[in-house]
Amino acid sequence: MRRLIAMLMALCLALSLSAAAFAAEAEETEEAAGVEIPEVPDLTDVDTSAIPGLEDGVLTIAMECAYAPYNWTQMDDSNGAVPISGTDDEFANGYDVMMAQRICDAYGWDLEVIRTDWDSLVPGVQSGLYDAVIAGQSMTEDRMEEVDFAGPYFYASIVCVTTEGSDYADAQGLADLAGGTCTAQIATIWYDTMLPQIEGANVQPAAETAPAMLMALESGMVDFICTDMPTALGACAAYDDMVLLDFSGSDDDFEADEGDINIGVSVMKGNTELRDAIDAVLGEMTADDFNTLMDQAIAIQPLSEE
Repeated sequence: MRRLIAMLMALCLALSLSAAAFAAEAEETEEAAGVEIPEVPDLTDVDTSAIPGLEDGVLTIAMECAYAPYNWTQMDDSNGAVPISGTDDEFANGYDVMMAQRICDAYGWDLEVIRTDWDSLVPGVQSGLYDAVIAGQSMTEDRMEEVDFAGPYFYASIVCVTTEGSDYADAQGLADLAGGTCTAQIATIWYDTMLPQIEGANVQPAAETAPAMLMALESGMVDFICTDMPTALGACAAYDDMVLLDFSGSDDDFEADEGDINIGVSVMKGNTELRDAIDAVLGEMTADDFNTLMDQAIAIQPLSEE
């Protein structure tokens, strides 16, 4: 019970690191990657007052705040976390928050974060409840029929995660996963498109959230899960018994198109002004920049405790 409680808290609370420790971690990460994240471009002279939704100078974005390392909830503003709208003492942090803050800093906008469940993200941006969704969304053809996308702001390959000592810890390809029980988060390409590619897999009902997906694996309810690389790396950093299964480069890997691995910022259909404004900031960054920033997010994400 103690371990289960610790795991649950790990997915909701951020590890409290000092600003100095975070700065040192970020510097080490950049040095290891061989790149430095470019400075935020100064676009404050651009008139954005006519962009739909930005008349007030506030970029309102939505995310789950429960999808580390993309986004999570923590109880203080350490490491650049921002308040979650409608709460008194909860803050959002993670890769998505870091990226949103860069966009806002470029134009001098204020940032507002709304926490909502995964299934409400697209309907909310369609109705204008918030200006954009920055929440680790894949730029799939189905979603692009419903919203417009800026980006990509990350490229995320598809992998699996199992636990040490499982019958699948040494899997070298999808065929080696046959017979295993598995799951992924609901309404994602991981569950809808990737798991069906594993012949003979015993696919269980989808998990409502990313934390629930990880809990299913850690508690032994399933043998493995399917997710993207950042989520998998975050899980392996948080749980020392989790094992990454990356079949990329083999002849027995998941089949995914660019829309499956490209992660974008969704805006209301037809809001090309906001889409282009966001792209102007993202266009200054490379894939190496994205990876370095993601490494920093993983370094400060919530960690499990024994």
